[in-house]
Amino acid sequence: MIDVSSGIVPVIPIDREAAAPLHRQVYAGFREAILRGDLAAGQQVPSSRALAAELEISRFPVLDAYSQLLAEGFFESRVGAGTFVSASLPRAAGHPKKSVDEPLSSRHTSHRSALFPPYDPNPWRFGWGAFGVHQPALDQFPFDLWSKLLSRHSRALQIPSPNIRGPLGLMPFREAVCSYLRTARAVRCDPGQVMVVSGSQQALDITTRVLLDPGDEAWIEEPGYPLVRSLLLGSGCRPVAVPVDDDGLNVSAGTRMAPNARVAFVTPSHHYALGVTMSASRRFQLLEWSRRASAWIVEDDYDSEYRYDSMPIPSLQGLDTSDRVIYIGTFSKVFRPSLRLGYIVIPADLVDRFASVRFSMDIFPAFLFQEALTDFMRDGHFARHIRRMRSLYKGRRTALVESLHAEFGDFLTIHGSEAGMHLTVTVPESFRSDVGNGARGGVSDSARGGVSDSARGGVNDGARGGFNDVAIATRAAKEKLWLWPLSQCYTGKPRQGFLLGFSNTPEDQMPQAVRRLRHALQL
Repeated sequence: MIDVSSGIVPVIPIDREAAAPLHRQVYAGFREAILRGDLAAGQQVPSSRALAAELEISRFPVLDAYSQLLAEGFFESRVGAGTFVSASLPRAAGHPKKSVDEPLSSRHTSHRSALFPPYDPNPWRFGWGAFGVHQPALDQFPFDLWSKLLSRHSRALQIPSPNIRGPLGLMPFREAVCSYLRTARAVRCDPGQVMVVSGSQQALDITTRVLLDPGDEAWIEEPGYPLVRSLLLGSGCRPVAVPVDDDGLNVSAGTRMAPNARVAFVTPSHHYALGVTMSASRRFQLLEWSRRASAWIVEDDYDSEYRYDSMPIPSLQGLDTSDRVIYIGTFSKVFRPSLRLGYIVIPADLVDRFASVRFSMDIFPAFLFQEALTDFMRDGHFARHIRRMRSLYKGRRTALVESLHAEFGDFLTIHGSEAGMHLTVTVPESFRSDVGNGARGGVSDSARGGVSDSARGGVNDGARGGFNDVAIATRAAKEKLWLWPLSQCYTGKPRQGFLLGFSNTPEDQMPQAVRRLRHALQL
């Protein structure tokens, strides 16, 4: 008899003939037991050794499963005591029931018409090279294969059929996307809910047009993706900057600040810009808020494919049973930014409204890339490319972290190095800038799309006893060093630092790039 007194063993069916590996079966068994409420918050689970013996499997799959559950916030480890179901999870963590008080036909939707902030690109945004954000390793992309697929479909062009002309996009491509999302991201959808768009920004635009009226409040992350804020302001809406901490969006703070907000825009798998992952307890809090407030959640699954110290975190949408989550993804980071191909997973009762808005914008998306990418995905090239890039980017991430420690010691604090294609560094609070955003306490000219006075003069605010990341990034761009200022991601009093992309810089070039960074910071 195995002693499992240190924790209760849930019913975990193990099928050695199943396609799913053993660690995924153990992980799924615990996750489902927690979601059903069979395992309560704070309840102890068996040690990995005891569970492995009970299930008659190797200990290694159990360790892998426990590591993933710890990373997602379902488990917590207590020194000297063992492993427990996270105490911060709701006591009844099961899926919320659909509201019976609100018929689907009464869901709040709208269009909008307003002026947008002027387009004024910052100097660091479009440079290609060291530390550039959103830049995949294009030299590693299988261009020969991709060219053959494009050539094949270019030669086979026929008179468009009705399914090609549909505003949702090409059906075979939507089927391939749906299959990928179900498997890799735990998204619950069918092809009829998938809309093909020109990148995540168009997805955000269409979603805002459908869900919000001028004057409506919407939660955004603080710090967060600046173009979400610009989009809402241009739509006449009121963005409410809700603080983000180590567990992700602070739902309690958002409820205090704007309890009647219509939408929450979040990046739960890999926060833009600090890289944190929203914990399981915060995900359930956010879903419960949206249900109670009859509000919407827009999940931008930013950089979700690349996670280096654990398996990818499943989507927030997969936990939603009230059809309140609009899920957005893109192929720009996996393939190349110029592809401009993304998708929205839409609640079934809103598909017609989204299609109506899309049809009024550009009728239907271009289908040549959809056809080629359909074959790329169905033939297994897509999954292989992601696995290869994940390994490559992990090495480049590690090289950047080691180089930062070697050059800066503890001066820079590193955030979000566990996933994605960039990490963020911040400087000590004593180096906060005393001009620009910090002086006004709001949004600087550069945050609105322009360049601050100090940046135009190329003056490092260190000369005045502070630190100005915008000024430094502007000067560094002239030296072909593409630093993205963290302060631009804040609406109020900002932190000073930089987003540093690592995916486009080979490992052997990383130390030299970091030395150039130190020179740019004049340290």
